[in-house]
Amino acid sequence: MPMITINSRTMYYEDHGHGFPIIFGHSYLWDNEMWQPQVAALSATYRCIVPDLWGHGRSAPPPADSYSIEELAEDMWAFTQALGLEQFAVVGSSVGGIWATHLTLNHPEAVSALVLMDTYLGSEPPEAFAHHFGMLSMIEQIGTVPAPMQDEIVPFFFSPVTMQQAPNIVNRFKVDLSSFEVAQVPGLVSIGHGIFSRTSQLNRLPEITAPTMIIVGADDKSRPPHAAQQMADSIPDATLKIIANAGHVSNLEQPHQVTPLLNGFLQQALEKNLSFAAI
Repeated sequence: MPMITINSRTMYYEDHGHGFPIIFGHSYLWDNEMWQPQVAALSATYRCIVPDLWGHGRSAPPPADSYSIEELAEDMWAFTQALGLEQFAVVGSSVGGIWATHLTLNHPEAVSALVLMDTYLGSEPPEAFAHHFGMLSMIEQIGTVPAPMQDEIVPFFFSPVTMQQAPNIVNRFKVDLSSFEVAQVPGLVSIGHGIFSRTSQLNRLPEITAPTMIIVGADDKSRPPHAAQQMADSIPDATLKIIANAGHVSNLEQPHQVTPLLNGFLQQALEKNLSFAAI
């Protein structure tokens, strides 16, 4: 199994294909497998590198009980440097998009293209903040994600169409939620605290110089299209794409819409970027 040690902890990752490297950052409560449809298509052209977030999949727990998004972004930068990557593209979903933005702002010379999916770079609204912290407190006390909470979380991630027409995706996520082990819970809670207590980066978005595409599910309840539009208006020359019949994991719910968008954007963005670098 491919592993990289960062701050004395091991991070698991998948590495498929050859060519210009693309790093995929998955959503909270998922793992690298959420990117399977895109990796299967894009690894024919690109090197697709897909890590498991700390406390998820086969990666170790986060390095501290109190762990910020800023620290996560620097750990992901250390991940790229351990792989010897000088330039790369980043495709991030949800928390993957948050750390990807921090990394892009802090190391603009390295990021050749940026895709932000179903994410938001503002701070968490107060009502949502209180709700999420309450759920995390309960998970921490119980040591698992209880069944009634699973029933609340699952529809939060998917569009009504997905809930009705793709039971395989929905049921698999529910099984994954119920499969988190007691030893994983502190790490999940720590990452959750970092996500939901994050500091807004909206004022820094105009600093992004990498070609950027923002993708959002039309039915994303937590990061709705108007939030994506706010970010797109702030990032120079950003492209916004709204995915019909998709919620918070649009790449899994509608891969036939999302994957061609990614492929076309990366071809155009990387051709422009690499041609400029060669001058």
